[in-house]
Amino acid sequence: MIVEIIAITPDDVAVAAAAGADRIELVSGIAEGGLTPSAGLIEAAVQAAAIPVNVMIRPHSQSFRYNEADQLVMLRDIEVARAAGAAGIVIGLLNDEGEIDRAALERMLAAASGMDVTFHRAFDELQDQADGLRVLSEYKAISRVLTAGGLRPAPESCDQLRMLQELSAQLGGPRIMGGYGLNADNAAELVKKTGVPEVHFGSGARLNGSFQYGVDVSAVERIRSNWPMRA
Repeated sequence: MIVEIIAITPDDVAVAAAAGADRIELVSGIAEGGLTPSAGLIEAAVQAAAIPVNVMIRPHSQSFRYNEADQLVMLRDIEVARAAGAAGIVIGLLNDEGEIDRAALERMLAAASGMDVTFHRAFDELQDQADGLRVLSEYKAISRVLTAGGLRPAPESCDQLRMLQELSAQLGGPRIMGGYGLNADNAAELVKKTGVPEVHFGSGARLNGSFQYGVDVSAVERIRSNWPMRA
């Protein structure tokens, strides 16, 4: 089981790694759902611990639809993340029809060649997630899909997550990472019900359950204790 923790500071990275996290999703602008962090923050985060740091590539919070100017910014941000030593990127791109934007996705994947790639919760805005997963499965460079199984918290969408996990296994597609609404008390049950191989934590791994505070060592240790053997 892979445990991923959202970090917004280098201290978050160090604390999460020491407590047993396997991977970091690094973001800024968490109040807006997570935006691209600065070059300085990426560099400091990478240096803060030995675990992989995957960087959010999201230039604005208006939508997951990106015009040419947006995409040029994203391509440059991928270059910056690579140069700073990031292990991977986190992206999600939709078109005006609310489907996966294949052309934009392919541009990002080409720029991120050799890096770890997560398709984020833009996936949860799709009307047909099964069809979306089939599309993403065509791109072997995509390692995983972060999803709650829809717009509700992941623990409320276990049937959908189980369907996605089973479909991904059939397709040989990206791994399904359950996230949104997970904490040390409900994650193990979600994994039991869905079979997802990776779990993602935001405020559920924070002191007082809030991004106003740092990563909670005891929460991450409790999460990690459910899966003592790392994948």
